Amino acid sequence: MPPARAPATPVATTRVSVPRLIARLYAQAAPAARWQLLAQLLQPLGPLALVGIAAGAFGRLLPASRWQGAQLMPDDARHFTAQQVFELARYVEQKSPELLLQLPDMVNDPRLWLGTATGALLLALLRARKPPQ
Repeated sequence: MPPARAPATPVATTRVSVPRLIARLYAQAAPAARWQLLAQLLQPLGPLALVGIAAGAFGRLLPASRWQGAQLMPDDARHFTAQQVFELARYVEQKSPELLLQLPDMVNDPRLWLGTATGALLLALLRARKPPQ
C-alpha cells in the first residue's frame, strides 16, 4: 500500500506593499517625478510627522516661519533615499490611504507610471483598489 499523502496546503500569496512599490518607483524616477511624488506624499503631514518619520529626514522641510505645510523645493527630492520614502509612504498609507489611491491622478506623468515595470504595477494596483465612481 502506498504511503498516505499529506493534505494539500494552500499556496501562500504575498501581499504587494504599496509603500514598497512607491519607494521603488521613487528610486527609479527622474528628479522632476520624484519631486511630484514627494509633494503629494507630504500633503497630509504635520510638523511632528515631518520630524518623526524616517529618523527626522523630512524635518529639513519645516518652514522657518508659521506652519502652512512642508516647504518642498524641486531640488530637495535628491536628498531623500528610497527607504525614507518607503517610511513616508507607509505613514501616509495609515493616515490618509485615499491619498495613495489618488497618486496617479495627482502625479499625471505617463513616463513615471508606464516607464518602468514598478510604475505599471503600482498604477494597476492603485486603480484596482480605487472604488468605482
